[in-house]
Amino acid sequence: MAGIHITDIEAAINHWRERLPTSEGMSLAPTLRALAEVYALMVYQHRSETEESGLPPAAHEAWLAWFQTTPDTPCIAICSTSQGDEVCKGCGRTFDEVQRWTEMTAGEKRASWRRITLEASSWRFNRYAERGR
Repeated sequence: MAGIHITDIEAAINHWRERLPTSEGMSLAPTLRALAEVYALMVYQHRSETEESGLPPAAHEAWLAWFQTTPDTPCIAICSTSQGDEVCKGCGRTFDEVQRWTEMTAGEKRASWRRITLEASSWRFNRYAERGR
């Protein structure tokens, strides 16, 4: 299983904060509370990742609901792995990631997204950035 980065937990929290706002003095909605507990534990333990399989069910469900709002694939329809490249010039995924994408878990996909975003060397981030939008 892949690790879920703390920035994804933050993004999921912000997603749910917009959808389930709380009034001053009120407690968090259960969805937000589940994610906030995971986030707080990660911060307390100085961890930047947590295992997808280790998330409490409510937090995992909330995280997956956020995940469904993100783009599924980094593909920009310019695939160089079909030409023999080990890493696609278009999206930045490895040949293995391109081949296994439909089988990958949400956590594995987010780990790939995080890596290619941090590298920002594929065409989706420069030459053909408009295709990535």
